[in-house]
Amino acid sequence: MKWLLILAKMAIAFVWVVLFINIVQPFPGNSAIVLYIMTAFLLIMHGLQMAIFIGAFGDKVPMTSWEKTSILIFGVFALLGIRRKYMMD
Repeated sequence: MKWLLILAKMAIAFVWVVLFINIVQPFPGNSAIVLYIMTAFLLIMHGLQMAIFIGAFGDKVPMTSWEKTSILIFGVFALLGIRRKYMMD
């Protein structure tokens, strides 16, 4: 299971790289606009995940600042890793 999380995080990291490249050097045509929308959507959704998780479990789970940031970057895959680290016996 751990290697699946690593593989999923690598895929999400690749998506972030493509979205960042689009911000620095926009792709031609309408693809740049679509990628801008995807970037905003991804930031909003992962930000909500981070806010909900920290609000619900922030006082119960001692997370580092990197773990909080990783939720913003990797979303649910970071949450699965945090669950595996802190909540599983």
